[in-house]
Amino acid sequence: MCGIIGLFNIQNGKDLRSEALKMARTLRHRGPDWSGSYSDNFAVIMHERLSIVDVDSGAQPLYDKNTGRVLAVNGEIYNHASLAEKLKNTHDWQTHSDCEVLLYLYDEFGTDFLNDIDGIFAFSLYDPNTQEFFIARDHIGIIPLYIGWDKNKTTYVASEMKAIEPYCE
Repeated sequence: MCGIIGLFNIQNGKDLRSEALKMARTLRHRGPDWSGSYSDNFAVIMHERLSIVDVDSGAQPLYDKNTGRVLAVNGEIYNHASLAEKLKNTHDWQTHSDCEVLLYLYDEFGTDFLNDIDGIFAFSLYDPNTQEFFIARDHIGIIPLYIGWDKNKTTYVASEMKAIEPYCE
């Protein structure tokens, strides 16, 4: 099972990357196969990967080359192939990951695509152009995702509570 960390709505350009790296270390046991990260002045996303689907090229975070959006996922999208068939636009697929389809579904359908997903998942999707973020997990909550806020209103999400607990009020 993978682990994800997300820090969003970072205020005043504060550099929280070192804090996010500490948080990611607490989740390393969840994903020993790869550690990936993304950061800008408004967000940090970390991913600890356990390779199950697309062992060779499914490293995360995943990027949409056309929109610049960034995605980190913990879980598995069982119906990813049929979801990909629903896409109308051409997309620059970079992996064979079951999770990459989420980037393009969001691009074409907004948040409405969640109702069509069959799987267990938690994810953070971030648009660096607008600083908007979208966080979701499977309907039953099989994949854990914890959320909290600090005194500066930075939003924290993580696969395990212990990763964000020291930073949130």
